[in-house]
Amino acid sequence: MTAALQTIHVGGEWRPALTGATREIIDPVDATTFALVAEGDVQDTDDAVAAARAAFDDGAWPRTPVAERAALLRRVAALLERDRERIGALESQDAGKTLEEGRVDVDCVRDAFLYFADLVADESEGRVVDAGSDEIRSVVVHEPVGVCALITPWNYPLLQASWKIAPALAAGNTFVIKPSEITPLTTVVLIELLLEAGLPLGAANIVTGPGGTVGARLAEHPDVDLVSFTGGLVSGTKVARAAVDSVKKVALELGGKNPNVVFADSCATAEGFDTAVDQALNAAFIHSGQVCSAGSRLIVEESLRERFVAELARRAGLIRLGRGTDEGVECGPLVSAAQLARTEEYVASALGEGAVLRAGGERPAGPGYFYRPTVLDRCHRRMRVVREEIFGPVLTVETFRTEEQAVALANDTEYGLAGAVWSSDEDRARRVAARLRHGTVWINDFHPYLPQAEWGGFGKSGIGRELGPSGLAEYRETKHIYQNLAPRPVRWFAGTTAKDQA
Repeated sequence: MTAALQTIHVGGEWRPALTGATREIIDPVDATTFALVAEGDVQDTDDAVAAARAAFDDGAWPRTPVAERAALLRRVAALLERDRERIGALESQDAGKTLEEGRVDVDCVRDAFLYFADLVADESEGRVVDAGSDEIRSVVVHEPVGVCALITPWNYPLLQASWKIAPALAAGNTFVIKPSEITPLTTVVLIELLLEAGLPLGAANIVTGPGGTVGARLAEHPDVDLVSFTGGLVSGTKVARAAVDSVKKVALELGGKNPNVVFADSCATAEGFDTAVDQALNAAFIHSGQVCSAGSRLIVEESLRERFVAELARRAGLIRLGRGTDEGVECGPLVSAAQLARTEEYVASALGEGAVLRAGGERPAGPGYFYRPTVLDRCHRRMRVVREEIFGPVLTVETFRTEEQAVALANDTEYGLAGAVWSSDEDRARRVAARLRHGTVWINDFHPYLPQAEWGGFGKSGIGRELGPSGLAEYRETKHIYQNLAPRPVRWFAGTTAKDQA
């Protein structure tokens, strides 16, 4: 237990919080405590930033050759594969997801480290710019930003950490990471793997603690050069405001309210209908809907609505809830009592505004933070449940009659993270996809992503991109080096004497 409390890592040393404060980590399946972590505060954060600053300014990592940085990221990927079962099970217990989801998360984290390792290893030493003269050498190079503050959410703690840590290290930065105080455990393990892989001490630092103190201090700290935050809109705007005074780089991923548009022609065959319904379930209820890209808004063509929603509701009622490591369980609990209460409040609000309950709408008997997958029919755009991100297993149903109406509904949101269109008409599907104002658009699919493709959103879904080449660029500064190979006087200013000219 003593070792478990040392979850703050600063400058190469694992330690408890300076105040001695701790936090209980709750198993959402039965609401019992299963771990204790250190509860850091402002002084712990300042110490971590100072360690990262020293490691960047005077340490080895920013000056490590690219090939060696890439090799370390590959070693981390190998360690993740070695410990896949252990880390997947811990992610399952900490976040409440199924064991298979935990395993998949570990695989995706491994892939992120491999992708950024390959990306930097394959780069040239800079982009040569033609200055129009053989006497000029002009090149654009990329350098690390410096000290990065990484703030991650509770729903995908390990995955979101990797989306930030892998490119930050690939670019040569040092960092301080603050995982969610609700689900910090696998991020602590990831720091251990980085150290085992040989990362120089001080390059990776972690402070476990609340967002209101640790996160806020990281965002405002003058020695932090970049803050990357993934989480809710309200917290994200606070981070952006706190970063203003020091004019640091800011990257924000703030969630979404994601449309899943289903045209009737996609369901013209039995196979097409089965696929579209199955994917609508996956879109809405994977990880109990606690996904920033969850397809929580089903926008279905009016002629298909009754048949589609009836089958969707029937299957939603059959989803098996339970502990993620138990055989046959398909969906785990919500992550906390607060998230359960939030979900219940949204459903009650929707029913009060006229939504029709077709499935779920209640918590099952027994302990834990479970909530039955819920389908709300006859929804409209004025409802809070349709406009605001819930992060729970709640699917709303809206309808359209024309393609124009479908596009208008899908784009009628403050967010713009992701969306999907289902149609057997390829021209229509591509036409609609081109008009959707969302950072990722799937055609006849939902949820897959690629580490080599950018991830991020329009509107209030955030600023910047993760993954892909742009995800690496977030952690770099661009420098233009202009070298005159044959310098001579310019003679721009008057007053030069004849003797000087001679």
